[in-house]
Amino acid sequence: MPRGDKSSYTDKQKRQAEHIEESEKDEGRSEAAAERIAWATVNKQDGGGKKGGGTRKATKKAVKKSATKKAAKKTAAKKATKKAATKKAAKKATTKKAVRKSAAKKVAKKTTARKAAKKTPAR
Repeated sequence: MPRGDKSSYTDKQKRQAEHIEESEKDEGRSEAAAERIAWATVNKQDGGGKKGGGTRKATKKAVKKSATKKAAKKTAAKKATKKAATKKAAKKATTKKAVRKSAAKKVAKKTTARKAAKKTPAR
């Protein structure tokens, strides 16, 4: 297939290109520039010719699927990292609470011991 061959485009895509080309000419563009812009627009909208016929490189849908899979993997990795960070933070908070509780118990024991010492008369 020679370069610039439009045989792989559907009739609808060809009609779209014609309409775009006409509107570009109405805006004052040259014939060649209008045609170039029209086909570039059709390619951008549809990802090129849609008629089947042999093997082609990855289609837009296939590319989109792989991009979606990659994004899902990244999201899963972020969630896992976030969970791990949350677990660490929770463990740290629990440890801090335990340290505070034990410190509070020690203080309570000391004050109880002091009170008991004051109550007993000196000999």
